[in-house]
Amino acid sequence: METEVTRTTTRTALGKAVDVHRPARSGRAPLPAVLFWHGIGADEREILRPVAKAAAAGGTVVFTPDWSAPEHLLDSLDFVRREAPRHGADPDRLVVAGWSAGAGAAVALATRPDLRLKAVIGIAGRYDLPARTTGAPPLTALPASTPVPVHLVHGTNDTAVDAAHSRALAATLTTHGWPVRLAEPPSDHAGVLFGAYDEGLGRIVPSTTEPARRGGEATTEAILMAAVGGEPAQGAPPLT
Repeated sequence: METEVTRTTTRTALGKAVDVHRPARSGRAPLPAVLFWHGIGADEREILRPVAKAAAAGGTVVFTPDWSAPEHLLDSLDFVRREAPRHGADPDRLVVAGWSAGAGAAVALATRPDLRLKAVIGIAGRYDLPARTTGAPPLTALPASTPVPVHLVHGTNDTAVDAAHSRALAATLTTHGWPVRLAEPPSDHAGVLFGAYDEGLGRIVPSTTEPARRGGEATTEAILMAAVGGEPAQGAPPLT
């Protein structure tokens, strides 16, 4: 039987909307918290809903905020750390994930030991550019930091952001002994969100095609592995 998931909407201190996805019946124990950022398109939290719902059904509380400027990212991080208990989530078991432009922003937070993150997840992102959260490129900044589990997902048919960017980060972190896992489903930039780009609407919409299914499942698996499952093996070759 499919786990029922509820979605409520609230707002951060800066007024950005946040959808909170959680199992309808999760018991009394707090669940792992997942903060999930969309890409560069302003206020597009709705494109994350299919993955957020699937991850919540697996036993997490997923927070998907709108954002349109770097300060909104850190504002949503403060929101989750402060408000997670009110939504049945544990801020001490926080995973930060991001897709596309949100990927580098999420992964870069592994350089912040004060955040005590359980893991970070980068989905279809670039890591050689300054992150919107830290100002430093994760590809060069992470190896000098204390290792945090890193999960990466990148579609092999992604023409918007080449999967080589995720492979380069995975290889670099592996060389430096970081726990890292790379999944490469046969999908494109939108497919890793259970989605497809609709030319007519000019936006990503949910899709039931096989590439979108496999891409979305890979992202959901990465979130659940990071939040409720085991860590990738330290220093092990990236998984594909």
